[in-house]
Amino acid sequence: MTKPDFIIIGAMKSATSMVHEQLALQSHIYMSNPKEPNYFSDDDVYQLGDAWYEALFNECKPDDLCGESSTHYTKLPDYSLTVSRMKSKISSPKFIYIMRHPIERLISHYMHQWSQNVIKCDINDAIGKFPELISYSCYGMQMQPYFDVYGADAVLPVFAEMIKVEPQSQLDRISTHIGYEGRMIWHEDLKPQNVSKQRLRAFKGYDFLVKSKLMTHLRRKLIPQSIRNKVKSKLTMQQRPELTEASLQKIKKIVDEDFKLLSTWLGFSITCDTYHEVISKQFNLLGS
Repeated sequence: MTKPDFIIIGAMKSATSMVHEQLALQSHIYMSNPKEPNYFSDDDVYQLGDAWYEALFNECKPDDLCGESSTHYTKLPDYSLTVSRMKSKISSPKFIYIMRHPIERLISHYMHQWSQNVIKCDINDAIGKFPELISYSCYGMQMQPYFDVYGADAVLPVFAEMIKVEPQSQLDRISTHIGYEGRMIWHEDLKPQNVSKQRLRAFKGYDFLVKSKLMTHLRRKLIPQSIRNKVKSKLTMQQRPELTEASLQKIKKIVDEDFKLLSTWLGFSITCDTYHEVISKQFNLLGS
């Protein structure tokens, strides 16, 4: 298997969709559709076989760099076979790992799962009932298998906060990492992708009643905007979830210990409390 050349491997709710779409707009870059094939992680998808996966890149031109973006690739312990499967198929891809403040990522993850009706309880109860909320924010644990198999140099660390502040410089870093020839250009007019706070909570018949073109047309024609807004408000999370001090301390203890695994890779130490300050101080290093 010769494709893809690079993979955005996570983290979930850390601007991976935005970066995927930005890369897809560049000349001589071909990004998979669907964005997240989850081939190496999900058993049912992996059973489709290599021919299915390779077909995702059939339209790639000879001089294109090809990529895909599957956040399931960094969702341990849920998808433990991902890296071993990948290594057996692709010898030396480049990886991009986009991080976000671990607690902010966790909250966005909770909001996403709430909107999907997967999580129905308060966020403070959820962190005990749904351990993935914390584990997906343990970036060191998620990265360790890639370091062990491919080497730390194969993975580029990118911070979602820096993408927001200085998107072009972060795109330049990605360009250099994947061996792109020429200059990529960040498209400022591209709207944010996959924003959790804008999601309506799913319900039975959601795809037909909300997403279908027919029902969208009928709603706009027959139902006054005021009524539509009222219904929408009831299906949207009205207040940002708040973690108790006890929950925060529990999360910080786990994540700060995990951050120690990343210090050598990143070249600096970081904790939940120092995250924004440290990232800001490292801006010149990481943005150049």
